[in-house]
Amino acid sequence: MKNRRQDKILELIDQYDIETQDNLIERLQAAGYPATQATISRDIRELKLSKVMTGHGTYKYIRPPMAEGSVNNRFNAALVDSITRVDCAGNIVVVKTAAGMANAVATGIDSIYSSDILGSVAGDDTIIVVVRDAEAAEKTCENLKMMIQLM
Repeated sequence: MKNRRQDKILELIDQYDIETQDNLIERLQAAGYPATQATISRDIRELKLSKVMTGHGTYKYIRPPMAEGSVNNRFNAALVDSITRVDCAGNIVVVKTAAGMANAVATGIDSIYSSDILGSVAGDDTIIVVVRDAEAAEKTCENLKMMIQLM
């Protein structure tokens, strides 16, 4: 329940300018996620949300300052060393890796901040990344290919 609630919180702050914890609680309750102020406060801290000023002089919650598609250095090294091919079909991105490396690379892919990536499943040398739609699959595929070339 906690993970689903926190996913919903991220979805809500992406969708709306939420100024206060009370606003967030109201939106969560409307979406079927009842929560107390203490729970929301803990979720905000765990998700590392912060507040920024909007152009209207009000404040809103935002995700941690990490750029779309950004990754950590450990993941970059794993990409360089083990990805052999990236392709997409429909809303699926298929990533081929060296034998035994798919789980490590899938963990890195899952850590990428992208609202398009829904999740991934890894085998021994193949990862299936599920994204929102075909357009997002092409974008994700190109981004992964670009990261490989830049490393």
